[in-house]
Amino acid sequence: MKIGFIVIILIAVLVHAYVLWHVYQVLPFPVWAKWTVVGLMAASLVMMFAGFMGLFDRMPLWLGSATYNVSTSWLIVFLYLLIAFLLLDVGRLCHLVPKEWLYCNAWTAGTITAVIAVLLVYGNIHYNNKVREPLKLMSEKKLSKPIKAVMVSDLHLGYHNRKAEWQRWVKMINDESPDLILVAGDIIDGYVRPLLEEDMAADFHQLKAPVVACLGNHEYITGIDKSLDFYRQAGITLLRDSAVTVGDLVIAGRDDRFNPKRKPLQHLLDGVDSTKYIILLDHQPYNLEEAQQAGVDFQFSGHTHEGQVWPISLMVNAMYEKAWGPLQKGNTRYYISSGLGIWGGKYRIGTHSEYIVATISH
Repeated sequence: MKIGFIVIILIAVLVHAYVLWHVYQVLPFPVWAKWTVVGLMAASLVMMFAGFMGLFDRMPLWLGSATYNVSTSWLIVFLYLLIAFLLLDVGRLCHLVPKEWLYCNAWTAGTITAVIAVLLVYGNIHYNNKVREPLKLMSEKKLSKPIKAVMVSDLHLGYHNRKAEWQRWVKMINDESPDLILVAGDIIDGYVRPLLEEDMAADFHQLKAPVVACLGNHEYITGIDKSLDFYRQAGITLLRDSAVTVGDLVIAGRDDRFNPKRKPLQHLLDGVDSTKYIILLDHQPYNLEEAQQAGVDFQFSGHTHEGQVWPISLMVNAMYEKAWGPLQKGNTRYYISSGLGIWGGKYRIGTHSEYIVATISH
């Protein structure tokens, strides 16, 4: 395990060195200016890892937020710099790109900078434009009336998704006038301090429908005790390997896979009223066949973010049976959400942030 971690760190350092070396080479600046740019880029990476180790929580909230946003945005910039330099190097090796393009070239540096800047602006605008996904669920089981549920996942409230943004989402959800709000984990990004200092729990009480949720892996990253305290303050009905009956629905929630001792799904559903429409909340969309085998009517999951940005989305799509969108296996329907919020820099490139408005009717 330690050897694997060391190998990953070594690869990350080498890849970053490759990108920073190319940045240094291509910039048409004096040596001191080149080192300044490269130094700022390296500092962004260092600040991000330092933040993960507790630095953000030791800063004033505004500074922690700014540092989080800048340092995690560097990952997106780095990704596209890596792609650009790999393409240029391959082109040079194939004698399609002149060597001069990679050394002290204002046109190359300017073009790469402009393209990445456009992508970031587009990605941020696209992230802030939340997509409403309607979903019709037909039930063979009796319902006294149609039920409207807003379903969200991966809020990632914290240093980047702050109180003002969460209040905007609360209004957006309330405008749907739902009977029920279901959350498939990762309400907290990884740091509970911003949620406490800005009293985001109070905004959960402004939601005009009951909130039922399961845990995500980021609640464990935050610290499970801290996360559970916040859930209680927010008045959320939390399902950890448990189920609750809400009118004509049975809602079951699995603990996250981060907990190796979570119950098997079949054990979780033992004793529930199978004549009612059964909804399963399970943060990570693995082993989807289990819900079908257990007689679940509908499973709602998140976690994948659909990769957040292209081309990471291609990798994520290859990792999961279904990384985003609706699916049906037998009589069981599924929806894997790309998430309302996001981890890290607030950019959506080739994916979108969404909330699901589901109508369940007989």
